[in-house]
Amino acid sequence: MSFEEDGIVQIKEEEIQQLLKVGAKEPILIDVRELEEYSESHIPGVPLIPMNTIPSMVADLDRSSSYVFICRSGKRSQNVALYLKEQGITNVRNFAGGMLSWNGEVKQGLEWVVKHSGELYQDKTE
Repeated sequence: MSFEEDGIVQIKEEEIQQLLKVGAKEPILIDVRELEEYSESHIPGVPLIPMNTIPSMVADLDRSSSYVFICRSGKRSQNVALYLKEQGITNVRNFAGGMLSWNGEVKQGLEWVVKHSGELYQDKTE
């Protein structure tokens, strides 16, 4: 089901759905869109690390973990994956099609935003 583009494995919605269904700890799903996009609609339980903050977060990412990056269409998340691969974080994947192709459950609001310093903002009002 997955395929490769520019050396980055591309995964589809069905694979993300399966990861969520089984509660997989890895790969770690990360949304890289802007705050406004994430607040409007995101996959429940997936944290936001805006693309422009990724360079300042590289040192905080566990190099032994695997990651899947998510954006609106799959282009920004592909660029994040390529960038991190260049930084030595090699187990990175991209959600091909991004949120435009997502038909699963969504949530509104700023549920889980990772700030520049690595601090987390989690909205626990459910």
